[in-house]
Amino acid sequence: MTRVESEPSPALLRGQPWRPLALCAICLAGIGISIYLLIVHYEPQALICHSGGVVNCEAVLTSPSSVIFGVPVPYFGLAYFVGMGVICLPAVWRSEAAWLAWGRLAAAVAGIGMVVYLVYQEALVLHEICLWCTGVHVLTFAMFIIIMSGWQETGYAEALYLD
Repeated sequence: MTRVESEPSPALLRGQPWRPLALCAICLAGIGISIYLLIVHYEPQALICHSGGVVNCEAVLTSPSSVIFGVPVPYFGLAYFVGMGVICLPAVWRSEAAWLAWGRLAAAVAGIGMVVYLVYQEALVLHEICLWCTGVHVLTFAMFIIIMSGWQETGYAEALYLD
């Protein structure tokens, strides 16, 4: 893969005003759910969720899968949505710095990787689903789709080609 010397057009970077606004709204929702899940982690009686059959938030949120390396999973979600919120702000989105666009893309892919792992834990290990967690997964997937669908418009994709 060889790098073409042309840089992305600033007009393309500025031509997507709805994307950063949608991403910031998604991040605010993700921050809200992550904070709620952190509260539930430390105060389980605060849980508002249907518990019956396959849907059992309490079982998921109190399982060993709800902690990774001794850290409750909602901390990872909170850090992810705060970080993504910062790099998706409209002013940052308009930046011509390639590392920001690539960082946003990498973070979106990492977020989907984490979602795949957590869905695997819920569906195949615990055999129970948490609706709050599913909300976070849907938000992360929506962010991934918005970032990926806008990637071609940034001009960075055009700056690469295969020999």
